[in-house]
Amino acid sequence: MFGFEETNPVKDDRPIYLNLFQYKWPLVAIASILHRVSGVGVFFGIGVLLFLLQASLESQSSFELVRSSFQSPGLKILIWLIVSGLIYHFVAGVKHLIMDWGFGEDLRSAHLASQATIAVATISSLLAGVWLW
Repeated sequence: MFGFEETNPVKDDRPIYLNLFQYKWPLVAIASILHRVSGVGVFFGIGVLLFLLQASLESQSSFELVRSSFQSPGLKILIWLIVSGLIYHFVAGVKHLIMDWGFGEDLRSAHLASQATIAVATISSLLAGVWLW
């Protein structure tokens, strides 16, 4: 109106709030993120398993204590989560190795491989849960 621009001359460097739940993520991205999350979970879960192993090897009474603690639902769920993370990380790792050989690099094949990875890991995790209980 008076020769001034209507835009804000000060650059706004404030971060923009992004709600990650509003986006529709492709299945390939979800499988990749789950592979990373399961890797972190397995990293910490191995520590729990090693602690239980070390505790069970101290003496006969500590072995019986660890063995009896496996009857609690909380520890069973924790062990099942660690085993499920290990299963998913293994299956997704095999998928990545196959893709490194040059198979399944196009979008359609990657989508099918992600579906197969999630299906095989889910079925295997359910079977591991049945075995633990």
